[in-house]
Amino acid sequence: MYKILTLNNISIAGLDRLPRERYEIASEIQHPDAILLRSFKMHSMEIPASLKAVGRAGAGVNNIPVEEMSKRGIPVFNAPGANANAVKELVVAGMLLAARNICQAWDYARGLDGDDAALSKQVEAGKKDFVGFELPGRTLGVVGLGAIGVMVANAARRMGMKVLGYDPQITVQSAWRLSSDVQQARSLDDLLAQSDMVTFHVPLVEATRHMINHDRLAFMKQGVTLLNFAREGIVDEQAVVDGLDAGKVHAYICDFPSRLSKNHPRVIALPHLGASTKEAEDNCAVMVAEQVREFLEHGNVTHSVNFPEVMMPRSEGARIAIANANVPNMVGQISTAMADADLNIVDMLNKSKGELAYTLIDVNQPVTDAVLERIRSIEGVLSVRVV
Repeated sequence: MYKILTLNNISIAGLDRLPRERYEIASEIQHPDAILLRSFKMHSMEIPASLKAVGRAGAGVNNIPVEEMSKRGIPVFNAPGANANAVKELVVAGMLLAARNICQAWDYARGLDGDDAALSKQVEAGKKDFVGFELPGRTLGVVGLGAIGVMVANAARRMGMKVLGYDPQITVQSAWRLSSDVQQARSLDDLLAQSDMVTFHVPLVEATRHMINHDRLAFMKQGVTLLNFAREGIVDEQAVVDGLDAGKVHAYICDFPSRLSKNHPRVIALPHLGASTKEAEDNCAVMVAEQVREFLEHGNVTHSVNFPEVMMPRSEGARIAIANANVPNMVGQISTAMADADLNIVDMLNKSKGELAYTLIDVNQPVTDAVLERIRSIEGVLSVRVV
């Protein structure tokens, strides 16, 4: 029986992928084999010694101590792309809100007073203050062409916008999905200089922190609209507020309210609604539950932020899963331990990702605790188990 600890409410659509006859699932449980969570911050919690996997029902993993998990040989799974349509729809909505000054106009209309005749006069007198612009022919810059960025770029093209994309690490899969009409920017600065609107779809790492700052705003178009539904720190909010006050920035649409910007008349700050649809929550939960189950039951790894992708068909006999430091002669030492125990290797797959490597080995007979201890004693082995 596998034990699953849930640190947030996880969609039942995902939990249903974990058969109750094989999985015990609870928000309070001792010695869990895996943790499922959404936004719970794990950095300060004590990590159970029994833990084998962490599954984040979403894309970002800033709330998970990934480096610590790697040191323990624990994969961290996420659900990239499962919430892509929800975020794409919100980005498109944000562009329309900004272009037509909808939130400001709504506030104006709600503040009108008097009878219907008086309201009509005020409407006619005030509507000139909310004249907007249409999207066709405008240039949208999309920074980051993963699952979300590609969908946003394609949607913008269908609305008649010119689209520039920038992603030096675009995958082959994303490139195949991207509309052929999306133009490639030579650099981030090239994209920023040409765009009427810019939307960000990149993770928050040191290289992307304050990607938009005073210096970059200086050479961007007058009246540019910025949309940030990725991570709060990507944009230097003080620089954006200064740009709004100076008229350089037309609007800032984001998913991260702050004391500095939330009440600015040209800011639309939403309460982190990017993935807040039932469909997205279901998709994320299903995806991550299936990944955790596949890892626990078969040792296979897909969509892990710290482990390499390892998928090996199951052979007859026993399977050993080993996480280790990516150093020379590790596979040789593991193979020697197998040979010394008269275990014949039926199939084996070893892959690495950065400083971490992961190996699946199918052998022709049961694996004893003594063999596991022998492998565990090899310097650099982080975790080992029979699947």
